[in-house]
Amino acid sequence: MNVSLKKNDDAVSGIVKLEIVKDDYAGLVDKSLRSVRQKANVPGFRRGMVPMGLVKKMFGKQVLVDEVNKLVSESLFNYIRDNGLRVLGQPIPNMTEQKPLDFDKDENFEFCFDVALAPEIHIELSKEDKLPFYQVIVDDEMVNNQVQSYRENFGSYDKVEEVEEADILKGTVAELENGAPKEGGIVVEEVILRPSYLKNEEEKAKFIGAKVNTVVVFSPNKAYDGAEADIASLLKMDKENVAGIDADFSFEIKEILRHKDAELNQEFFDKIVGENAVSSEEEFRGKIKESMTEQFAPQSNFKFLTDARDMLEAKVGELKFADEVLKRWLQVANENSTREKIDEDYPRLVKDLKYQLIKDELVRRNALRATDDDIEQFAERVAKAQFAQYGMMFVPGDVLKNYATDMLKNKQTLQNVAERVIEEKLAEWLKEQVELEVKEVTADEFGKLFE
Repeated sequence: MNVSLKKNDDAVSGIVKLEIVKDDYAGLVDKSLRSVRQKANVPGFRRGMVPMGLVKKMFGKQVLVDEVNKLVSESLFNYIRDNGLRVLGQPIPNMTEQKPLDFDKDENFEFCFDVALAPEIHIELSKEDKLPFYQVIVDDEMVNNQVQSYRENFGSYDKVEEVEEADILKGTVAELENGAPKEGGIVVEEVILRPSYLKNEEEKAKFIGAKVNTVVVFSPNKAYDGAEADIASLLKMDKENVAGIDADFSFEIKEILRHKDAELNQEFFDKIVGENAVSSEEEFRGKIKESMTEQFAPQSNFKFLTDARDMLEAKVGELKFADEVLKRWLQVANENSTREKIDEDYPRLVKDLKYQLIKDELVRRNALRATDDDIEQFAERVAKAQFAQYGMMFVPGDVLKNYATDMLKNKQTLQNVAERVIEEKLAEWLKEQVELEVKEVTADEFGKLFE
């Protein structure tokens, strides 16, 4: 077999030609035919005893086509890999140089494929290149808000005797008619109501100051301004059945619960940051600040790479692509798309492709790679951040490791984590090559940079 590449004049496309002779596939075809003979179910012959001549007559052409196609596919892939060709997309059948194939008469075959080749990229960086790097300053207000959030999340509910607006009430509601329970009317036990959620101030005021074991008469329809979803939730019925309910109801208060924030003591500190990790409120707040600062780091790197993109693309300049080959490949890869749609989307796709090639070149040139340890550590950091979102700042190492291991069992997640590791390493490498203009910003200022 002979495989060759003829580059076109544009240097970013070419034709890979595979010349196959009988000796290349004869053994494969014979082996496949013997396998077919063992399995063939032909009337008049026992399985495995069909004459080979009949097997060739019945299945020979299809086996030949299948084996030649498999040989072409494998040889094409091997040629691209062994010669280090940077092919964009996938090879597609050539439309001009491909000769007709006749599997009935020919023994030698020629296959031609168009390939789009990645353009050469040249890029040099120095300390004369400047890029901004935004560091989010975690101030006392942010720390205070986070501490308060933890206090609320880890707080408790105490039973009290008199209702305040933020309390939770438990009791029984009953539909009234002429001031008395309606015969056959709606009665719902173990109802939960929060006065603070009531939208009508007059109805809300009926509950404030009420005591345990007293009855409040109110109108759910007025209390929630006719919001069917809220009324349905209160009365534990489907939303579709709420329409038309405009009666007064009684609410017999059986229990009043009031939220109490967790106290800033050692027990609370241990729950949030780990047992004996801190021993004072000052140390605790310092730990919270450290954790919040750490959570902003990936976002700062993301913004840094976003800003670096413009500079890198400008340094590389215009790149030439095999537009027609790429568009044909896109149409083959996206069967439901039209050529008009591909033409419309192509400029954006090429812009993204250009940046991806720039990143790939920098990664390749600097041998940046994601090791198994890198991937595992990054996954554990992701797991830690996810737990932190739910107020679980301290999670034992073995729990994080097991959680990360489960995450990485998903192939797509594994690939995504590996790509993020590479991007993180690329960001760190870029920081060393250019002059960083460090800018300290508040969280609000940082958020506005993405608007």
